Amino acid sequence: MENSTSLSRRSWLKNAAVIGASAVAAPGLIAKADAKASKAAPYTPPIRFAVSTYSYWHFEKVKYPIEKVIENASKLGFDGVEILHRQMESEEVPYMNKLKRLAFDAGLALPMLSIHQSFVQPDIERRKRDIAHTKRCIGLAVQMGIPCIRMNTGSWGTGRSAPDYYKTGKETPLPGYTDEDAIKWCIDGLGECLVDAEKAGVILAIENHWGLSSNIDYLERIYTALKDSPAMGLNLDTGNYVGDPYPQFERLVGYANIIQAKTYYGGGHYYDLDLDYPRIGKIARDKGFKGYVSLEMEGKENPDIAVPKSLEVLRNAFNG
Repeated sequence: MENSTSLSRRSWLKNAAVIGASAVAAPGLIAKADAKASKAAPYTPPIRFAVSTYSYWHFEKVKYPIEKVIENASKLGFDGVEILHRQMESEEVPYMNKLKRLAFDAGLALPMLSIHQSFVQPDIERRKRDIAHTKRCIGLAVQMGIPCIRMNTGSWGTGRSAPDYYKTGKETPLPGYTDEDAIKWCIDGLGECLVDAEKAGVILAIENHWGLSSNIDYLERIYTALKDSPAMGLNLDTGNYVGDPYPQFERLVGYANIIQAKTYYGGGHYYDLDLDYPRIGKIARDKGFKGYVSLEMEGKENPDIAVPKSLEVLRNAFNG
């Protein structure tokens, strides 16, 4: 008959063997569990939000200071400020350095400089002036540490007085010319600007900004003709579409480097839209968009009220 000491020793050896086997197997089991968890829930970075200075100034006589927009953006929790070129008080280096420092101290990026130019001009000298203007603005962007410039195609200037222009987007080419001429001017003019932009490391992001770009077939042709340039980009505005915006947004958002998101609280200055931002946000996420969404509050409501409301809408739509 075995004594209690022998039984105790045998039990101890058996338990030790089980524990040892478990210890050997555990790292493999843990690794498999970690790999499964990682595969099941990949990290998706949140969309970041900027506010355009235009949200506080709709071309009234007295400019709303960009310095104040930077202050507001920091308090409201934006990630950046988009600067409207026409809202700048000057192009002097000390002024631009001040804006850059204010944004940096507030923990804000300056993702885009929005400029105005037009390549839809039969007069070659006028096109040259706008090319020179764009090249100068590339220098301004570099000075302020801004990586992207909003570009336009331009327009014939024959349709905006029509009461239904923002519904149809229709413009008649000037006598003796066609839209095909305008498309070529845009490709040639933007192509010349891209040479300087590549050297400077600045993206030129063409926008669906009415005019010729109201026709997204034209816009896509211009973009794809130049997309091989490392400086070519696309800025997609949620509010500038003729007809149903959602299929057009979905078609183009795969190209987009940045999105401008319109809101119209208090009624729009030019037109009103009731945009379905949850739908827009889902389309953007499904297409893999990861860039900035920049708010353009284009309504008549006090921006101190409308801008915070707009940010909440966008956060819920794009990151909800």
